[in-house]
Amino acid sequence: MPRLVVVLPLAPLTVGASFAVAEWPLHVTVLAPFQTDAAPAAIGDALHAAVAGQPPLTLVAGADELFGRRHDIPVTLLLAHAGLDRLRDAVVDAIRPFATAPDEPAFAGPDFRAHVTHKPPARLHPGDTLTLSQIALVDMLPRAHAAGRTVLAAHPFLAPKPLANCDLSPRKPGSLGA
Repeated sequence: MPRLVVVLPLAPLTVGASFAVAEWPLHVTVLAPFQTDAAPAAIGDALHAAVAGQPPLTLVAGADELFGRRHDIPVTLLLAHAGLDRLRDAVVDAIRPFATAPDEPAFAGPDFRAHVTHKPPARLHPGDTLTLSQIALVDMLPRAHAAGRTVLAAHPFLAPKPLANCDLSPRKPGSLGA
């Protein structure tokens, strides 16, 4: 039974790309690994629908912390961001119907702490600003599997649209709009 994860990569991923566990590109996990019997294409379609119209997210790195059962995995937390919370809620709502166990921890909201795991030498530093412009569905094959992790779906966020019919040039004092 596949275990899938939904991430916001710091650099765009390509569908079909694979990488070893130790070579995971930096990312924010939006939905922790969950088990499913559903077709990955159906989950990818639901993910795409959930993020339709989503603009890129600009987030700020906060403090470093240690995660994991043994508190030995270095991460950089991300400062609270309402847009990320809304995105996560939309993803959870869209993907939960595909989960084998919809009550598993991946779908629990209160424990979600946005972070980026360090992958030496790559890491975020407190105060770094990052703009995330893609969401991806990744197959979490067993660590020993030769293919490693494989990107099953990737959806870009919408680029901001330029303002139409707006004159943004500076105004002279005393003119309308000054």
